[in-house]
Amino acid sequence: MAILTGLSGNEMYCLGLKGFRPGELVIGNSVHSLGFLGGIGAGFQTVFGGEVQQVTDIISEGRHEAQARLEAEAVKHGAQAITGVTSELRTMQGNTEFLSVGSCAHSDTAGKLASTSGGGQQFYCMLDAGYTPRRMVMGNVAYSVGVAGGLMGALKSMARGEIREFSDIFNQTRHVALLRIAKEAREAGANAVIGIETRIMPFKGVHEMLMLGTAASHPALPPSATSLPVTSDLTAEEMWNLAALGYMPLKLVLGTAVYALGIVGGVKAMFKSFSRGEITDLTSLIYDAREHAIGLVRKEAEEIGADDVVGLKTHIHEIGNLIEFMAIGTAVKKIPGGKPLSDTLPAQAIIQDRDTWITESDYSFATVNSGQ
Repeated sequence: MAILTGLSGNEMYCLGLKGFRPGELVIGNSVHSLGFLGGIGAGFQTVFGGEVQQVTDIISEGRHEAQARLEAEAVKHGAQAITGVTSELRTMQGNTEFLSVGSCAHSDTAGKLASTSGGGQQFYCMLDAGYTPRRMVMGNVAYSVGVAGGLMGALKSMARGEIREFSDIFNQTRHVALLRIAKEAREAGANAVIGIETRIMPFKGVHEMLMLGTAASHPALPPSATSLPVTSDLTAEEMWNLAALGYMPLKLVLGTAVYALGIVGGVKAMFKSFSRGEITDLTSLIYDAREHAIGLVRKEAEEIGADDVVGLKTHIHEIGNLIEFMAIGTAVKKIPGGKPLSDTLPAQAIIQDRDTWITESDYSFATVNSGQ
């Protein structure tokens, strides 16, 4: 019987080098309603800002149910691993569908089913870097800035500088999601979470921050029973290269700063925009926010004894008349015993697969009337 797989040729090649054969595409889903009581509770909680626990719980429940059904389907196929596991959220008929999709991989070596958020190439790089994948893990938090925080932030935004109310909420939610994904990895018996991908999405009047990654174990890292697993947003290919240099991850470090230009600064910037040249108020504001966010990352890395922070990325978001600046990277340290198994990665492990189905954003189905 023919196998229907989501694996690309490059992924199949890399999996083959580690003794795995391509398997079936597997799917798990769960359709949920927030419910009347959950909606009322969420409404009250959004007044004060911070996490909206009712919404966090129902999203987490739905995502985990979909993942459990995906894994059960893979077990029926006799798979040893599922690669490229996703966790999607879709609205259907006023309800929410949670969907997980992945591709099975088969091996002659029996063992507990493993699942990864990365594809077949990432799976190869993890194995060759000495990591044993356990399962795809997630950490999420649904949050709101709240009416109180919004009013206070609005008042403070009349003056130039940081709006601590917003900075604190965003920093807290990001670290809560990171803590939850690390705890889930520890429950899976792993001492690392690698390849963490972070998304922020609107949901029922609040925002969900979701972190997805692969829980894995490496003999050179501390046992998960004595501490939280290390965390990293580096790709498995990057992890392999760092391992070849003798470095291993310690923690995903991040910092957020929310700043306001202020009424006076906004008026100045408006008038200056009529003429050519630098708008110094905006330049200095963004510079201050950037330095503050990077300073938070530097402080956190120093507190855990990191040698460096690698893969540092910066993001700027406009929130009305406010500007959020976020810095995120992986703190690393030289640790003996972390060298990869191979001297080099095969080309197939680093080739980026090309998407061959492209839908334009304004694409729509048109009704053809033969009478016209």
